[in-house]
Amino acid sequence: MTFRSLQVLRTPHLIRRADPALFHLALPLHGRPLLTRAGRETVLGAGEMVFYEGSQPFRSVVTGCRDPAELVQIHFPGALLPLPPAGMDRLAGERLSGREGIGPLLTDFLVRLVRDARHYRPADTARLGGILLDLLTALLAHELDTAACVPADSYRRSLMLRVQGFVERHLGDARLSPQAVAAAHQISVSYLYKLFQEEGLTVAAWIRERRLESCRRDLSDPRLDSHPVHVIAARWGFLSNAHFSRAFRAAYGMSPKQYRHTAAPPRGVQEPSTSVLGQSTTC
Repeated sequence: MTFRSLQVLRTPHLIRRADPALFHLALPLHGRPLLTRAGRETVLGAGEMVFYEGSQPFRSVVTGCRDPAELVQIHFPGALLPLPPAGMDRLAGERLSGREGIGPLLTDFLVRLVRDARHYRPADTARLGGILLDLLTALLAHELDTAACVPADSYRRSLMLRVQGFVERHLGDARLSPQAVAAAHQISVSYLYKLFQEEGLTVAAWIRERRLESCRRDLSDPRLDSHPVHVIAARWGFLSNAHFSRAFRAAYGMSPKQYRHTAAPPRGVQEPSTSVLGQSTTC
């Protein structure tokens, strides 16, 4: 939602008239939300979320400053979360960090979900909803410290997303290895291997694939023409130029230099720029 200001009142009278037993999660992108629930005020800062129940009275106020406020909000039945009701009540109205731990995975997913919505097909809805609920369950379980209450499938999927996010952020570190990934997530190397095996992958092969794809992208970028191939390779964790060339040829059927020449646009032709604008609803 995009708006100049917004006030939402959920009164006992309205709850008695209609109560679909929904929970809500609000993520402000711009603006400063305030939630009043059970006589307690919660003011959200940058990178914070709030989780609350629609069956309890609340008042929510969001205002923008110079620019309009933006808010991402999801609504879902509480029964979809495999967490104890008492724990969910305890978290209601609490600020949840979107800057550390599982929080950034959920916030990044939500932002991409709403801004790329026009690219999704109807068949994608159930899969994306499942991922969203898995990430939300993992975040709330972490806050409650009740990981044992999370179904094994949800835990594995959320852990796999955390592992893949970690790898993506550290591709340029030549020391990145299955051992380093496992240690960062406090799991054994054998369990890490098992996670990837369930996806039909191996850890080392996936790391190499992501590094090669990053190199391929840079080699096709005309703005990086002045960067030698070995500099681009080192940027993404390949310290041996010979090893990089062999791996690149095996993956793409040509040497890095050949690929760069093939991917370069003809002289005098400028790459078109693309501007993607997110859809918004004015309230």
